[in-house]
This record gives sequence, structure tokens and C-alpha cells, in this order.
Amino acid sequence: MNGRRYSAPMRRGPSPAAIVLAVLAVALLGGAAALGIGAGAGWIGKDTKTVVVNARSTALPAALPAAVSNKAAPIPGDGFDPARIYAERSPGVVTVYAFFGDPANPSTVGAQGSGFVISSKGYILTNAHVITNAGDTNGKVKAASHLYVEFNDRDRVPAKVVGWDVYDDVGLIQVEPSEHAVRPVPLGDSASVVVGEPAAAIGSPLGNEDSLAVGVVSATRRAIPALTVRRYNVVDAIQTDAPITHGNSGGPLFDARGRVIGINAQIRSQSGTGNDSGVGFAIPIDAAKRSITQLLDAGRVRYAYVGITTQDLTPALAQVLKYPVKQGALVEDVRPGGPGARAGLRGSSRPINALGYRDLRTGGDVIVAIDGKPVRNADDVVRIVSYSLRPDGVATFTILRGKQQRTVAVTLGDRATAPAAG
Repeated sequence: MNGRRYSAPMRRGPSPAAIVLAVLAVALLGGAAALGIGAGAGWIGKDTKTVVVNARSTALPAALPAAVSNKAAPIPGDGFDPARIYAERSPGVVTVYAFFGDPANPSTVGAQGSGFVISSKGYILTNAHVITNAGDTNGKVKAASHLYVEFNDRDRVPAKVVGWDVYDDVGLIQVEPSEHAVRPVPLGDSASVVVGEPAAAIGSPLGNEDSLAVGVVSATRRAIPALTVRRYNVVDAIQTDAPITHGNSGGPLFDARGRVIGINAQIRSQSGTGNDSGVGFAIPIDAAKRSITQLLDAGRVRYAYVGITTQDLTPALAQVLKYPVKQGALVEDVRPGGPGARAGLRGSSRPINALGYRDLRTGGDVIVAIDGKPVRNADDVVRIVSYSLRPDGVATFTILRGKQQRTVAVTLGDRATAPAAG
């Protein structure tokens, strides 16, 4: 699910005919399309995951910068009270209007999404695809030239773009608190989210400002194609059945105590249009915290780059392929000239048909640990690189090559300078 794109200036009460849904509707992937993005998106066929996506430069920060800290307290109690969540949190949720050109020009492309206040200094979190042209261009990503934020009292004020992270689809903007009072919402901990817990989404679906939807967390740790850089995945996304649609992008997903656990970002539906029931996904708030920290500290978010794709090695598959380990990440492809190739990692070249896997190849290295951290599957590689490694750093990959275990030192690259996937 993405922010709405339209080709005329957005004003109160626009006619439906004046609104054109964004080119970013690629977010509304059907089931087959979601699995067929290709190597660059983190999947090859059905079962292969990329290892190079969203590899971050630092571990999870202990605390957010002081500029975005707030004193908002969780809602007391152990129950789930959607009416109270709405009453206490909706003043901190906003509608975002972005224009890519002169708003007075009817041909100017615009976008409408959602956001939420995280600081008394006027900082607001949203999605990168709401405030930039990322996903609509193969060239340089540009921010909206005019940006406005509308609060739940319908007062609208100008805003500025602070920065964005295209890989995790996080956008950070700011309004001047003197132009409108701000009411920050508390940020939670997405790592502690469990399947089955209740969730509430507040935003502006289809331009219907200040709307509440409720449901449960359907799954955690999902890998979903990023809207903003479609060849890479967002890892550890939160899946929810809370109804969300176009215009909810950038809005908060709250837990039962009114803490933000994710940024609503996408929906996948069977038709691919969002007109039927779909599955919603939110960017985990822990990932957004890392993005915020780097944006405020350095003005950009850096990601490490390995340049390999891997396949889950499960106990059953390891037995069929006669590997002497039960779990790990089987290296399938090594990008020529990339950090993994320079370190000597080997990919798989021997096709094999086993357990219904399609296009499976074997014969490559099996990663069993990185810097001493166990690797049980391909997602573990992504998480370790994401949370612990940095560009230009050196990581020790413990691998199995044939029957022998060995260590390989990989000098990591930087995603910003990595070549596009072929």
C-alpha cells in the first residue's frame, strides 16, 4: 500500500475523478508477483533470499537522539481499548501532502500519505515513498518541492524534508511547532512484537483523514520488496490484518498500549489493486529508529554490501544434499567483483531437483556463522549484516566448503556504490 499519487493540487474535498493512484501501486503485489521479483528484490524463484539487502552500518542504537526523544507515556493497563488509543493518539497523527512541482499547476504530480509526530521539535515520521520520487524513477531520488502537513483539527502547515532512507522506506520531515502545537506519540519496540497481539492503525486511507482500523499482528519478520528500491527487500516487516490501503502509507501501527511498533507501508492483495481484502505490512519501528539516528547524525543512512544471494539450508534439505550440517545459508550466487567474490566465497552451479524446490542449485559454500553469531537460514545472514556490520568493515564468515569448515574475511562494501542488479 502506498501513498496516493494525483495530478492536480490536493485541496479539501477533492472529487474522486481528480485523484490518480500512484505509479507506486507496484506495492499492491499479487501472490505470484510478490515471489517473482527476481534476484535483486531478494527472491530468486520462490525460495531464494538475497543477503545484501538492508545491511546497516551500525547496531541498534541504545537510544534515539535527544532531538527526537519525547515524554509521551504508554497507555496504562493490559487490555486493548481502540477508542482510547484513538482518543489519545490521533492528535499526533497527520496527513502528508507532497507536491513535485508548483502546487498551483494542475499538471503537478502530488502524493498523499500519513505520518506521526515523534518529537516536540516537530519531527514527523512517514514513508520515503510519500515524500520523494523513489520508486517512480531509475535516476536520482528527489524530495518533494512543496510539502504540507494537516493535523486532525484540519489545520494545514508547511513542512520540510529532513531526509529519507530508501532501503527501509523511512522518511523524516519537520514542521515548525510555533505554527501548530504538536503532540508526539511514544515509540515502542518492534523486536518484542508477537503474532496474535492486537494492533491499531491510524491514518488517511483514500484521503479519509483521521481514520482508525484495528486487527492483530498476523506475522513478524517478513521480508517484503521495498517500494523505493524494488530490487531489495525490507527485512523484519510486521504483517497485520488491520485494514489499510492507499493513503495509510507513513501512518503508525500501534500496540495495545498506544506505542508505535511500525510504519504502515504496503498492502498485497489478490487482484493487485487493493480493492479486495489484502495483507498489510509495516516497517518495524526499530529499523526506523536506526534510520532516524543516522539521518540526524550524518544526513544519510549507509548500508553494508556483501554481494551474494543465499538459500535456506534446512535439516531435510541438508540431508538430501548430503551436507554435514543441519542448518545454514547455502550461497547460490556471488556477484562478480563484489565483496563476497573478492573474499573468495563460492556460489552454487549444480542444478538439482529436491523437495519440490524450483531452480535449486548446490555445490556452493554454506554459511554457518558470521563474526561468531550462528546462522540458521538466509534471513539470519540478513539480520546479522543489518544489525552488526558496517561499510568498509571486515566480517568473518564461517563457512562449510565440501566437508571442510573454514573462515573467510569479507571486507564489506557500501550499498550506495554497489552496481545495480543485472
